[in-house]
Amino acid sequence: MSPEAIEAAAKEQRAAVAAAISCYLMWGLMPLMFQAMGRSGISPWEITGHRALWSVFWAGGLVLLARQGGQVMAILRDPKLMGWLTLSALLIGLNWLLFLITVNSGHTLEASLGYYINPLMNMLAGALLFREKISRVGMVAIGLAVIGVLFQTAALGHPPFMSLALALSFCLYGILRKQIAADAQSGLFIECLILTVPGLAYVVWLQMQGQGHLGQGLSATSLLLLLGPATVAPLAAFGWAARRIPLSTMSFLQFIGPTVQFGIGLANGEAFTPLRALSFVFIWTGVAVFAWGAWQRSRPQDQAAT
Repeated sequence: MSPEAIEAAAKEQRAAVAAAISCYLMWGLMPLMFQAMGRSGISPWEITGHRALWSVFWAGGLVLLARQGGQVMAILRDPKLMGWLTLSALLIGLNWLLFLITVNSGHTLEASLGYYINPLMNMLAGALLFREKISRVGMVAIGLAVIGVLFQTAALGHPPFMSLALALSFCLYGILRKQIAADAQSGLFIECLILTVPGLAYVVWLQMQGQGHLGQGLSATSLLLLLGPATVAPLAAFGWAARRIPLSTMSFLQFIGPTVQFGIGLANGEAFTPLRALSFVFIWTGVAVFAWGAWQRSRPQDQAAT
């Protein structure tokens, strides 16, 4: 490769890393936006309705930029594909709602725990459903996470249901999207389109009942309208970055989001007992082992690409 080509490739790598960090920071900071809405009296159900409604316009913009209108039309004409995307849309909508309920009820630490667990749950699902082999490193990571969940159960007095529900719903969503023959932008647009139907119906009903917050003050209205770009922008940055940087880098960076959420939970004064701290120590150790294993696996691929 010429020096100019090497420099261009290095520049694109730096831009991709910046995009990945940006998307994970946006996801990590999302609780602050949702909590501001909660303080304005906006319920998780109303936020989810508006999130589905305004996201469809921004997701449609991504489809236009990617020139995937033809693929969208092909999906709309395929009943089987539409059926699978309807199921994936319901799962991601459920994940949105669960996350909102968790962070707006003062349990941001539980939300962060869910997204620490998620990649480890993905690894286990890959072994059970797709016969992917789990290495010894992977088994250690999963074992540490299980111990962490058990300590979290003891600290809370009950299993961390919301953490597990968040991890499971996003894991199932990832499994479905892995099997669906649709590009990221087209699939996201169709999912948002599907969720727009109940979202719009609920928003209109709330507004007719005088209980909706759209138009009820500049602050609440602005926050609701921001839900569209706040949902789609990190997904677009993620999709662009994931195609340009190694798996090992993404594996490390993906834990920025729950780490930021963890910090928000602590800043909000959520209970953090010694037993709960111990549970996170096991989770973080499992995460570190997972990331190290991903880095080890990707080294031959990186060398081959170089």
